[in-house]
Amino acid sequence: MSLRKTLRTPGSLAILLVLCLLVTVFAISGGEYQMSPGQVLKTLFGQGEGIENMVIWQWRMPRAVAALLFGAALGLSGAVFQSLTRNPLGSPDIIGFSTGAYTGALITLTVLGGGFVATSLGALVGGLLTALLVYLLAWRNGTAGFRLILVGIGISSVLASFNHFMVLRAELDVAMAAAVWGAGTLNGLTWQSVIPAGILVLLVSIALLASSSRLQMLQLGDDLCRALGMRVERTKLLFVVLAVLLVAAVTSLAGPIAFVALVAPQIARRLAGGNKLQLIPTALVGALLLASSDLLAQRLFAPVQLPVGVVTVVFGGVYLIYLLNRRTVRA
Repeated sequence: MSLRKTLRTPGSLAILLVLCLLVTVFAISGGEYQMSPGQVLKTLFGQGEGIENMVIWQWRMPRAVAALLFGAALGLSGAVFQSLTRNPLGSPDIIGFSTGAYTGALITLTVLGGGFVATSLGALVGGLLTALLVYLLAWRNGTAGFRLILVGIGISSVLASFNHFMVLRAELDVAMAAAVWGAGTLNGLTWQSVIPAGILVLLVSIALLASSSRLQMLQLGDDLCRALGMRVERTKLLFVVLAVLLVAAVTSLAGPIAFVALVAPQIARRLAGGNKLQLIPTALVGALLLASSDLLAQRLFAPVQLPVGVVTVVFGGVYLIYLLNRRTVRA
């Protein structure tokens, strides 16, 4: 009881932040060139030697930073969609926006033969077009949350089949690269790719935090929000665009990483207590989940590195079964 009470105070943010830093240090210390956590900390504070600086800052740090930023982005995106739909299953990977971003990137990669920049733009356009399509199909004098989820699941299934078709039709080397990337992976990321995506994630996250009061109001119901003078559908569409931008930024570099957006908001609510939307705790929980999953992906079968999406699917699938079973028992 004492621990539970402690976690429901602002100290939970400090606990989550420390855990993120610890996981990051352990992730950076491992690999073919082994280093102790003490060596990692010394290097981070500018006291490392030449090879240690290169290994940490050039090879391992981009991946570690990407895990934290992308996990936070997925967590925030999941919080937005679960708030808009008022349903714990309202997640961009469940609704299909992650699949749509992957479709856009896949078309750019396999059909247009685009490079990194074109593939990133393709993921962004694919995610936004999928969000627009789901939004229009779910529109019936407004967008009810449950209808949005059902339409999204249907669109996601269609796009998933199309993605498989595109991979099968592609050349062998392109198909293999697309298949590995489609599992969700942080392997091979560099500062040149992480920095632009990180800037987009930070800007969108700041915009979400600045407008969090409106997102809180939407949970009170559409009628009450209209009575208070809010333009409900325009506000919902704005939040959908911001959340899809976060998903597309992650997908353009790492592929569709499943279940982090689904799980992070739920864990954050339980840690912070109450039913109030918790954006900052959700971002930290998402960062911790993805960083921890990537650490397991690197270490479980070392020196072979798994795509991080394989790990998140395993743990996220277990949580989804628990969530569905809990809602069935309540019903």
